[in-house]
Amino acid sequence: MSDISGTPITPVATVTRLADYRVPEFLIEKTHLTFELHEGYTDVSSRLTITRNPQSVKADRLILHGEQLELLSLAIDEQLLDDEDYQITPHNLTIRDVPEQFVLHCKTRIYPEKNTALEGLYCSSGMYCTQCEAEGFRKITYYLDRPDVMSEFETVIVAREGAFSTMLSNGNCLSDTVRDGKRIVHWHDPFKKPSYLFALVAGNLVCLEDSFTTQFGRQVLLQIYTEAKDGDKCHFAMQSLKKAMRWDEQIYGREYDLDRFMIVAVDDFNMGAMENKGLNIFNTSCVLAHPASTTDAAFQRVERVIAHEYFHNWSGNRVTCRDWFQLSLKEGLTVYRDSEFSADMNSRAVKRIEDVSLIRGVQFVEDAGPMAHPVRPDSYMEISNFYTVTIYEKGAEVVRMLANILGPE
Repeated sequence: MSDISGTPITPVATVTRLADYRVPEFLIEKTHLTFELHEGYTDVSSRLTITRNPQSVKADRLILHGEQLELLSLAIDEQLLDDEDYQITPHNLTIRDVPEQFVLHCKTRIYPEKNTALEGLYCSSGMYCTQCEAEGFRKITYYLDRPDVMSEFETVIVAREGAFSTMLSNGNCLSDTVRDGKRIVHWHDPFKKPSYLFALVAGNLVCLEDSFTTQFGRQVLLQIYTEAKDGDKCHFAMQSLKKAMRWDEQIYGREYDLDRFMIVAVDDFNMGAMENKGLNIFNTSCVLAHPASTTDAAFQRVERVIAHEYFHNWSGNRVTCRDWFQLSLKEGLTVYRDSEFSADMNSRAVKRIEDVSLIRGVQFVEDAGPMAHPVRPDSYMEISNFYTVTIYEKGAEVVRMLANILGPE
């Protein structure tokens, strides 16, 4: 990056501090998204029902997060805004003189095929996929992209008829229709969630289906989507999911709360696994298993990771973080939960030895080196750098200490 004279400019790193936390000035009660998937670009229309947060100091402007977005139109309560009504910077959209309660209509254009950061919505090998944790949603549309702003999401996905066999988002499917040569799929998640748990997948995938009957007799549809070449390697993951659902009911009394639970496992997902509400997305390495080619250790890893992301439905999704400084409150707690699950499913002694070996062999090294940091840091420059063994495994050991001191209840 350089200035107008060609002199290089060094980007200034911004530090986010726990001590600077303030409650959001506005809340988003409802979020309605429409994705129109085109060859080479995607248009995203958002309709946000926004209210002023009564717990905050009154602000005269709304500041939304947004990066690498092409703004096509902006309106408040159907009234189009002029250029002088708002200001766009590389990281924010600021709208002046907003009312106490209003509906913000925003249309942006993004380019998933060019999204090499693999944050937000990206397209790889012809398949669309999202990764929004920690701050990827701001690359989809302008939004209050922070964990303490929770909203009820509706998502409509529009694509050319026949382009994709699979078009998924969070929650329950309300409709799947074809009109004027376009396929339109409408999803609704009735439970409020922060934007980092949003998910969308569109591609040509096959599906393994099963069902689970909850402790109170509700029937839940279970679906694992993957590429056709991997369709015969998902049965163990399905059995692991059902074990995890039953265990969470028996140990924690936590029943699954939607009509369906979906897993997508694809080669092109850049993270290991992500707990998006009702639509977990995995790299295939964390899901696929077959007796002819998978080791015992790999089978146990699949069982553990499937359970970990499912357990997030309560420890992380329904009960989420106030801010990213609390990352270990969801990750450390859920690692503790998946460790206890693995111990109950297999050998408790062997599992404990494995956990202690990881702490001593990896986390102790991190604590003794330049990457040392507290389980709850006081500041960060890049939150993605804090997805560490200290946050996960050391955090889990802190939870284990609390459990041992206070007892299971």
